[in-house]
Amino acid sequence: MPPIRPADLSALHQLLIACGDYASQQPKHSFQVFEKGVDDYVTTVDQLLDQKLLAGMQAIFPEDGIITEENRATVQQFRQGEGQGLSSNGDRPLWFVDPIDGTDEFIQGGDHYAVMVGQVVAGMPQAGWIYAPVARHLVWGGPGWGLFEQTDGGAPQPLMPREPVFDPTNVWSMVIGDKDERRFGAAIARRFPNVQFLSLGSFGLKVLAVITGQAGLYIYLNGRVKLWDTTGPLALAEAAGLICCDLAGQPIRFTEPDVAPQTLAHHQPIVVGWPSYVEALRSPLSDVVSAIGLPR
Repeated sequence: MPPIRPADLSALHQLLIACGDYASQQPKHSFQVFEKGVDDYVTTVDQLLDQKLLAGMQAIFPEDGIITEENRATVQQFRQGEGQGLSSNGDRPLWFVDPIDGTDEFIQGGDHYAVMVGQVVAGMPQAGWIYAPVARHLVWGGPGWGLFEQTDGGAPQPLMPREPVFDPTNVWSMVIGDKDERRFGAAIARRFPNVQFLSLGSFGLKVLAVITGQAGLYIYLNGRVKLWDTTGPLALAEAAGLICCDLAGQPIRFTEPDVAPQTLAHHQPIVVGWPSYVEALRSPLSDVVSAIGLPR
């Protein structure tokens, strides 16, 4: 069953598509770029869409908590009491909103960015939405609900996950970000000579690549990913039957102490993959990463 009413679902889809289409229509040099931190950028388009998404979602879900990437004041909704995390919110839904997931890709004029939304209830992802505006492709769903997609305003259709066959004696694909490939790629390739790396700008689009069978596994190791990056994609991954865990095999958690309350960054490294891939690869990947060390 869908976690929200059909009218609210329709309104949310219209909002996400309108915001994503606005982003895709901006010429590369028509916006300003600011550095929020080391290798962490935001544009005036991110900021504008953040305001539109916050206002729009507050109108659709007035009783829920809406937490957006570029409005730091909204982060306080993650905690109502010191040290209590999401559990203090009981069953009140919290929405995590990323106006542009893959900002670096957007700045460079690439295609692999998305508008993303995820819903968490009692510390567990319940639903997610990813809209890739260049492809005009919207994906949504969640555990117990299913997966759906819509392209170029067409009729919604079920999205069928596709598990690639895992055969380590032949070429197989792993999704990995640029920063992680620079740090760990050579060592992973020595351990798995038949691995082929696939990289896309957006965390959400990387997860979709696994759901749709372009790769069997996605690893994220550099410790900078936050709840607005992960909530929606991991809800979709769980709905697809993928395993979402850390390198020790522990489930990804969305509460303190595994999420930093001030930044909403995950402390756990993240593995998202089909069960056959995770079973075969998680432990040796953990050994490779341990020998090099995770970034501090």
